[in-house]
Amino acid sequence: MAPATILHADLDAFYASVEQLLDPSLRGRPIAVGGGVVLAASYEAKAFGVRGGMAGRRARELCPHLIFVGGHFKEYQRLGDAAIAVLGDFTPLVERISIDEAFADVAGCTHLFGSPETIARAVRRRVRDELGLPISVGVARTKHLAKIASQVAKPDGLVVVDPAAELAFLHHLPVALMWGVGPVAQARLAERGIATIGQLAATSPASVARILGKAAGEKLTALAWNRDPRAIVTQRRAHSAGAQSALGRKPVDDLVVRPTLRHLADRVASRLRARSRSGRTVTVRVRFADLRSVTRSISLAAPVAATAILAEVAEDLVRAALRDHPEEREISLLAISVSEIEDDACLQLEFPLGLDDEKRRPGARRGRSRFVADRAVDKIRDRFGWEAVGYASVALGRSRSVPDGFRELAEKEL
Repeated sequence: MAPATILHADLDAFYASVEQLLDPSLRGRPIAVGGGVVLAASYEAKAFGVRGGMAGRRARELCPHLIFVGGHFKEYQRLGDAAIAVLGDFTPLVERISIDEAFADVAGCTHLFGSPETIARAVRRRVRDELGLPISVGVARTKHLAKIASQVAKPDGLVVVDPAAELAFLHHLPVALMWGVGPVAQARLAERGIATIGQLAATSPASVARILGKAAGEKLTALAWNRDPRAIVTQRRAHSAGAQSALGRKPVDDLVVRPTLRHLADRVASRLRARSRSGRTVTVRVRFADLRSVTRSISLAAPVAATAILAEVAEDLVRAALRDHPEEREISLLAISVSEIEDDACLQLEFPLGLDDEKRRPGARRGRSRFVADRAVDKIRDRFGWEAVGYASVALGRSRSVPDGFRELAEKEL
């Protein structure tokens, strides 16, 4: 059996820990990053039931002494980069999966630095000594098990899974720890009496597929038996770009939907343009108040990266989804993603034929003028910052409860 050489390192309550590092008076006290919505909570706040994505009002009800802080987003980026760089000092095989967590394969460097456990302890010590931040590390044979081990290790701990006792370690744990099991999947499994990973493993793949769908069922059944052949991927070019906005519980109303989608489209499209890329398929996700989600997508004739075009296409898709669910009166999340991404090529110009969708066709005169306007906005923002200029329907109409700095860090990079 292969040795356990994959590390999953995860900074503990990262955003809140950074705030406590920057302001020592906050240490040991319940804090939340955000305002109208909790973006992140310290362990002291989590003890009261405060969680990320929770409405600020509800968080204060649970924890009357909760302290809200606005967030230092440049510090999050700087310290996150520094922590991941510590892993890179031990091995080049590092796969970063978010601002505050990464995998590393140390199989090739044990002759230099010692056993995987010794390396994990060194990583934790250096992050604590050099950056002042707590970090939990899991060590296992597979990526999925290493990630679960790091969650079990929290807060500020280390768990090494013995290859000879993997299933004994895994099967007594709650199914919610599995990669890909969110609140909806967890609830569906609970309805069938499946609460632990071992119970999931003991359920026939066909039954799991009926509960969660064929693809998810097959994947989770394999992971429940620790069958995870994925290797560390050190460089990855994303095949999609997306952004989402948690809304709490908001009414299904144009005054909520339209500004939110415009803002998300602005984020996604500006990131595409910054990398001279565009995409053909637009997908939206609408999550209702009971956490059920629906998606709608469309593939366009030509790839797009213009904010207005993307926003209008997204609005059409969301309206179609809402029409199919007329009984829903509240939404809790909206998301936009663009896939089938390609590098920008020479644009095929189109004659002005008076078509109804001309303003959404990148090669038509109106479509080109929209892209030119976006480029002008991009140049101003590059020089003076994101807030220097924006589209009026977004700048004047949207809620600012979730700071843009946090959105930028949370959104997946191309």
